[in-house]
Amino acid sequence: MTNVIRPAVSVFILLTGLTGIAYPLLTTGLGQTLFPEQASGSLIEIDGKTLGSSLIGQEFTDPKYVWGRLSATGPTPYNAAASSGSNLGPLNPALKAAVEGRIAALREADPENTAPVPVDLVTASGSGLDPHISPAAAHHQAARIARLRQLPQAQVEALIVEHTEGRQWGLFGEPRVNVLQLNLALDQLGVAKP
Repeated sequence: MTNVIRPAVSVFILLTGLTGIAYPLLTTGLGQTLFPEQASGSLIEIDGKTLGSSLIGQEFTDPKYVWGRLSATGPTPYNAAASSGSNLGPLNPALKAAVEGRIAALREADPENTAPVPVDLVTASGSGLDPHISPAAAHHQAARIARLRQLPQAQVEALIVEHTEGRQWGLFGEPRVNVLQLNLALDQLGVAKP
């Protein structure tokens, strides 16, 4: 009996040490060494105060700011502990109502803008946490932001272009704008904050 139990316990202790201690320490150490910003959550700090992460969206409702994608996490928007999509199909009345509500909010905030609303401003991403919008979605909001912040629209448009990230490695994904970083850049122009 001892001949069976001793090897089983030895293998258990060895694998626990390898997979439960050594491997996590190695991957954490490599992550902190090779990718320190990402391993620490890609936090954005100003004056020692953490304002958010460039990897997780935040809710902006003030019309002076660029609005991001809808969040499907509930009940708190952009709750990283509740990451999920809405799972609403294209024929679901709840999706239609959410889209119509968001279009109405965008129209109310900027009644002069009659251009078609980019789809990423009225739908949630698969995770419900997407921190990015398309350049078209950012430019769609430029006139409203310029008017409310009393800035030339060309200056807001230039800031959007400056904060547009290209495809990853030039191949993957689409060009995108990080909403939090763009809104922080707008605040740094010296315009009154909400």
